[in-house]
Amino acid sequence: MKVKKFGGTSVGSAERIRNVGKLISGCKKDIVVLSAMSGTTNSLLEISSAIKNDDTKQASQLISQLREKYADTINSLFRTEEYKHKATEAIDAIFNELKALSEKTFSIKLEKEIVAKGEMMSTRLMNLHLHEEGFNSVLLPALDFMKIDRHGEPLEEFIKEEASKAIAAHPDADLYITQGFICRNQDGDVDNLQRGGSDYTASILGALLGAEEIEIWTDIDGMHNNDPRFVEDTRPVHNLHFEEAAELAYFGAKILHPTCILPAREHNVPVRLLNTMDPAAEGTLIENKLERNSIKAVAAKDNITAIKIKSGRMLLAYGFLKKVFEIFEKYETSIDMITTSEVGVSLTIDNEKNLQLIEEELSKLGAVTIDRDMVIICVVGDLEWTNKGFEAAALEALRNVPVRMISYGGSNYNISFLIKKEDKTKALRLLSYHLF
Repeated sequence: MKVKKFGGTSVGSAERIRNVGKLISGCKKDIVVLSAMSGTTNSLLEISSAIKNDDTKQASQLISQLREKYADTINSLFRTEEYKHKATEAIDAIFNELKALSEKTFSIKLEKEIVAKGEMMSTRLMNLHLHEEGFNSVLLPALDFMKIDRHGEPLEEFIKEEASKAIAAHPDADLYITQGFICRNQDGDVDNLQRGGSDYTASILGALLGAEEIEIWTDIDGMHNNDPRFVEDTRPVHNLHFEEAAELAYFGAKILHPTCILPAREHNVPVRLLNTMDPAAEGTLIENKLERNSIKAVAAKDNITAIKIKSGRMLLAYGFLKKVFEIFEKYETSIDMITTSEVGVSLTIDNEKNLQLIEEELSKLGAVTIDRDMVIICVVGDLEWTNKGFEAAALEALRNVPVRMISYGGSNYNISFLIKKEDKTKALRLLSYHLF
């Protein structure tokens, strides 16, 4: 059994739903996780915003517009009047629920119920399309088994037990269709997984149900060795270690969210990234195998702010770093990179929400300098410290680029450089030229 996830772009139109149907129709006992059709979640958030603003007329108009989009999709997707009728009934039921929700008082709870309708609609359309094509698929509502605790973490034992029961109740099914992203919280209310969305759902199910492999289908053929938006002639990386993939995802490779592969890594289930537009492409396989003595890829993380705290009091003083970290913890701001010297600390953040308050408290410890509009360039591969030459090769590539900070040694898979925003494209291209 495999778990196959298809994102919003992959099911973004009638034609693409048919293409996904062809990709999964020959599978047996696989679990298919679907996102909402592309654009739907944004439309649902607009509806929610109108409700928040007490603009019932706008909410009603937005619901009608979205309903027309789905009517067009149904008309294009289904061949027979029988299944057009079935699909219309199923989608109308969801829009009736949406209309009823739009008449309630706004709350975050209400917004989550509204947003969940996107995945419910895409999975119903896919399941009915498969039925029309003669395949025995079963729709398993994710709200029956996907559950999180008060900290937003998946309740693994509950998910494993309830998902297994749901599958066992349909032993003759060829395929199991379910929703990504959405779940229930500990209070039983509709909620969502937030981090990584549908990818995270697929990873959790694949890990807990002992899948042979987890397939993440998107509109690009795997993780590339550099950002194709800025660098020409990039190529997919065929094999990555879980740690390498996590580093790339965290530092800018948008194809995968860094947290979504955690369950797969912990349960040693391989993850394969594939392209719905080019199903024959090899893609990227992520597993617990490390290819020694190789640099795999480069990624960039934008909108970084660098903070330097310089203080003579730091010299030989224990507890200084603890005070610095406590300030960032107080304002719930994570740190990406950090370097230290005898008289100073430099670090980076990617969230300026509480920067002014952080700066005020840090100023009590020393002189604070802030650099905005910075970029972290991350070089990923087998960067074990005993290897020779890899760090030197990366530094040599950037010899003509001003580097604000370098972070190395915190991971065996990553060396990071902090540079100015205007030097990003130049740095990415130089690294590609020298490393690949």
